[in-house]
Amino acid sequence: MGVNSRSPAHSQPSALGRNFVIISARTEYACLAVLALAARYSSGQPVRIREIAEPHGIPSRFLVQILLQLKGAGLVESTRGAAGGYKLAKKPEQITLGQVMGVFDGLSGQIKSSTAVATAATRVLLDSWQKVAALEQEKLGEITFAQLAQKLRGQGDGMYYI
Repeated sequence: MGVNSRSPAHSQPSALGRNFVIISARTEYACLAVLALAARYSSGQPVRIREIAEPHGIPSRFLVQILLQLKGAGLVESTRGAAGGYKLAKKPEQITLGQVMGVFDGLSGQIKSSTAVATAATRVLLDSWQKVAALEQEKLGEITFAQLAQKLRGQGDGMYYI
C-alpha cells in the first residue's frame, strides 16, 4: 500500500489483532520536519536544521537529505547564510500529509499482486486492497499541516512558537 517498514505510526488492537500503518524512518522524519516548519510558518523566518533535528533525535545529515528531497518536491525552500535555514514553500493549509508521505514512500494507491498466476481469488483480493489503498490516499490528502500544527499547539510538547 505504499508503506515501508519501520515502526508502527499508529497501533490499536482490532479483531484481527493488528491495526496500524507502517512508515519508513525517512517519511516520519520528513513529516516531523514539515510539521516543525508549519508550526513556525507565521514567523516568516527560516528554521535551522538543528532546531528541527535535536528535539526529535533526527541525525542532522539525514535531515539535510530529507529537506533537499522536500525542496525538490516544491514543499520547502532554503535560505543560505547566517540567518539561513528552511521554511515551507507553501502555506501549511496547502500541504497535506499525503503529499509529504508521497515524496518518500511513493504513495500511489496502486497495489500489485506478487503471484505469478492471476486467478479469480487473486483478482478479488487485489481489487479489495486497491480500494483500501485509494481510501488511505484520500484520507491522507485531507489532513493538512495547518491542522496538524493546530493540534500540536494544543499538546504543549515543548516546541517553541514565535
